[in-house]
Amino acid sequence: MNTTPEHLSTQLIHHPYNPPEGFSAPQPGIFKASTVIFPNVAAMRARNWKRKDGYTYGLHGTPTTFQLEERLSALEGGLQCVLAPSGLAAIATVALSMLATGDEVLIPDNAYGPNKALADGELAAWGITHRGYDPLNPADLVAKLGERTRLVWLEAPGSVTMEFPDLPELVRQCRMRAVPTALDNTWGAGLAFRPFDLDGHGLGVDISVQALTKYPSGGGDVLMGSVVTRDEALHLRIKLTHMRLGLGVGANDAEAVLRSLPSIALRYHAHDRAARALAAWCQGQRAFVQVLHPALEGSPGHSAWRSLCAADGGAGAAAGLFSVIVDPAFPQPAVDRFCDSLRRFRLGYSWGGPMSLVVPYELETMRPAWPAAVARGSLVRFSIGLEAVDDLRADLAQAIRQAFGGVGQ
Repeated sequence: MNTTPEHLSTQLIHHPYNPPEGFSAPQPGIFKASTVIFPNVAAMRARNWKRKDGYTYGLHGTPTTFQLEERLSALEGGLQCVLAPSGLAAIATVALSMLATGDEVLIPDNAYGPNKALADGELAAWGITHRGYDPLNPADLVAKLGERTRLVWLEAPGSVTMEFPDLPELVRQCRMRAVPTALDNTWGAGLAFRPFDLDGHGLGVDISVQALTKYPSGGGDVLMGSVVTRDEALHLRIKLTHMRLGLGVGANDAEAVLRSLPSIALRYHAHDRAARALAAWCQGQRAFVQVLHPALEGSPGHSAWRSLCAADGGAGAAAGLFSVIVDPAFPQPAVDRFCDSLRRFRLGYSWGGPMSLVVPYELETMRPAWPAAVARGSLVRFSIGLEAVDDLRADLAQAIRQAFGGVGQ
């Protein structure tokens, strides 16, 4: 029998102590792993990475990522979830799961730009075609649904211009033709409406995607996406693609989202209240010829938003985003000066964090044609953070004075 003591380095790596079970705290423990240790060969051979009844490898899940997936499923009313390194990675995972050479995907004209860029680039190179459709006109979608259509993307509201479509009708038309639907639900966040039950009778999308970068994170410091489903076979199809692509998320990022989720409803509604107050104020400014916010009367798709998000007759829910169309009498340098003059709104992409943001967009470069429901002029989008509304209103007023020479009527 060899009684020679093991070297200190070996003892440290193979130390037998394990902490006792039963520890409980408001925040779950964070587990980091690539390698997962099995107790024996039989267990190694028996475990199935496709299910959440055991652990096989870090990419296939840890207690931390499993908990986040389950909570996100609950948030959106789904049953299964996979996590991706960004919202765009989640969109790409869906596309690569659902489409093959010879297939076609339909994308709304006002969709998130990188989704359209993915279709223009990689999907087109692989022989997958795509067409745009007018999300405010279900008949246009119906006219474009064809024998090769294998996926329809939905977005509510549209990116930047904020038009809100009749989601139940779009989903109904796709379901009648057995075409799967995928919704970019980053704006709704599982709080404005239920993506898997749009009419109270089970009519819903097949797939809901979120950029967790926005409201679920809430800090402007995490990149992550999710794909939520309710059908087990569809989930497995997506999960297999997810595995083959080798997608994973960091444990610390998962921890950040887990920590933020308990406050998402409070934050979402705070963003909502502030955005509505500021959007209404902007309607009274001569420099702006249109304010685009689904909850405002006259905004494109307002009736569809009210029907889905405020069906009980109450205030409903909306994210903290809105856009303004600047009077075309003001040239682009004046619009840029307005954005540069803001002190509390910072120039930056994304949204959903504590800091208010502003971005000027060139709509002509983003759409095949100028949207009929949007007035002509320069578009500026605001993401409202958690600052005091009075301070943000004062900041807008001073920037309008500097750039456009006046405030109000």
